[in-house]
Amino acid sequence: MIIFMITRPSIVKKHSLTGHKDAIYALCALNNYEFVSGGADGHIIKWDANGYAAGNVVAKVSTSVYALSYDSLRDHLFIGQNFDGLHVIDLVAKREIASLQMTKSYIFDIQFDDDFLYIASGDGAIYIVSRESWKLIKTLNLSKKSARTLQLNDHQIYAGYSDGYIRVVDKKNYKLTQEIRAHENSIFSLCIDPKKKMILSGSRDAHLKIWSIEDRKVLNLLEDIVAHMYAINHINYHSNGHYFVTCSMDKSIKIWDAHTFKLIRVIDKGRFAGHGTSVNKLLSMPNKNSLISCSDDRTISVWDINFSK
Repeated sequence: MIIFMITRPSIVKKHSLTGHKDAIYALCALNNYEFVSGGADGHIIKWDANGYAAGNVVAKVSTSVYALSYDSLRDHLFIGQNFDGLHVIDLVAKREIASLQMTKSYIFDIQFDDDFLYIASGDGAIYIVSRESWKLIKTLNLSKKSARTLQLNDHQIYAGYSDGYIRVVDKKNYKLTQEIRAHENSIFSLCIDPKKKMILSGSRDAHLKIWSIEDRKVLNLLEDIVAHMYAINHINYHSNGHYFVTCSMDKSIKIWDAHTFKLIRVIDKGRFAGHGTSVNKLLSMPNKNSLISCSDDRTISVWDINFSK
């Protein structure tokens, strides 16, 4: 096996984007350079990562938004409106094509495959919605605590909960195949690596854990790292698979070697004019070097993370 040695990257803050009126919780890529954001103000704003234009509001909802997802093949933007439900927007036609109120609670995450949407809710349920009929076809009630984060592969649904458990569900029959007490507190983020051999978990307990998923029947713990001072809000792999990033309530962003799990660099306010409050979400853009971050401070930062210098 070849191990790539990751050097320390150069880091440049390219842009600070403003337009939201309250904390920003969700980011989602539309293409190589454009992305959307959502947050407490209920505005869904489209941005150019190059900073060429001001943000453009593409949708508005009446309550906060924690979850966004986008299917580039069908140009469908999925919006999770807290206390109201799911909205499906056709960005080309610029219209809502479906809406569904499956819960009166928070919507924390939305994932999808070709046939279904998978929605993690504050009421503890995972809602599965048909992408053909836009109807609810299955509700998985696996815990009374909130389902906070989801990841999918070809065979399983991985769900992280506020009770600290990761629960694994078979995608074909929706049977629970494993549940493990992974963290002491709420799990806020799960992230499958690009090779689909590992899943990373981040929690309110500030621990980053790496699990092997090569054995489809069992999660095996590989590493347990005290990664931040406070809660880990999000984990995101770069598309090249050589590094991943974490962000935290401690206001920092950390860059990690995906092969050794060693810390490479820290982005914070003192060193790189980072965010002044909790960093809530990260987005590695497909265009090689751009990393997007959003925060309670109502701003979005665009970072150039360059390993070639």
